[in-house]
Amino acid sequence: MRRSPGRVAAVNPAGFLGRGIRSAYSLDMRVLLKLTLDCTPDAAWRALRSPAVLREVVAPWLDFSSLEQDGLPTTWPEGPHRVRALAFRRFPAGEELVDVSYPGGLPTGVRMLRDGGGALTGPLALFDRWDHRMAVSALPDGRTLYRDQLRARAGALDLVAWYPTWAFWQWRGMRLRQLAPSWSFDPPGTADAAAAASAAGASGAASVTLGAAA
Repeated sequence: MRRSPGRVAAVNPAGFLGRGIRSAYSLDMRVLLKLTLDCTPDAAWRALRSPAVLREVVAPWLDFSSLEQDGLPTTWPEGPHRVRALAFRRFPAGEELVDVSYPGGLPTGVRMLRDGGGALTGPLALFDRWDHRMAVSALPDGRTLYRDQLRARAGALDLVAWYPTWAFWQWRGMRLRQLAPSWSFDPPGTADAAAAASAAGASGAASVTLGAAA
C-alpha cells in the first residue's frame, strides 16, 4: 500500500536509514517519518545541522540550553554536546547528550545526520538506547524528501513510552513542514549568510569602481 508523505510508516523503503544498526536493535521501538519539505535540499540540510532550528521544531513543548562552555554552536559538529532539556521552555527536565555524526556510504544525493546520544537524567533517561537518523534528498521538482527514523528502547516501559514518543514525532513533522519554507533564506550569523554578504559587498564595490571609471 502506498503511503502519503507525512504519515508514519511501518517500513523503511530505502533501507539506508537503518544501515549499520546491529541486529540487537530489531526489537527496539521504532518511529518513522517521511515528509515532503517545501525548500531545497541544501536549505533543509543547513537547517537540520542547526541547533537553533532544533529549538524551533520542538517548541513549545521543549527547549534546550547548552551545558558546554562555548554554548550552542551555529552548526552541530561531530561529537558529543551536553545540553539541559527544559519542559515547556522553562522547567528543567534533565540533561541530555547530543552525539552527532554524519554517516557516509549513502546513495548519491542523500545526506544524513545521526544523533546517537540520549538523555542522561530526567524523564527521558528511561530510554537506555537511542538512535535518531535524519536524511534529506532531492525530489524531481526541487523540493526535499525528508526521512526520519528513531530507534529507542525503554525496556519494560516500551509500551508506555511508545505513544507519547509517536505523538511528539507527529508534532515534529508538522513543525518541519511549517518551518521549511523559511529555510530558503540564510539565517543571520551563518557561514552562508556571511558569504552572501561578502559577495554582495564585493559586487557593490565593483559597481562603484566601474561607475567612477566611467
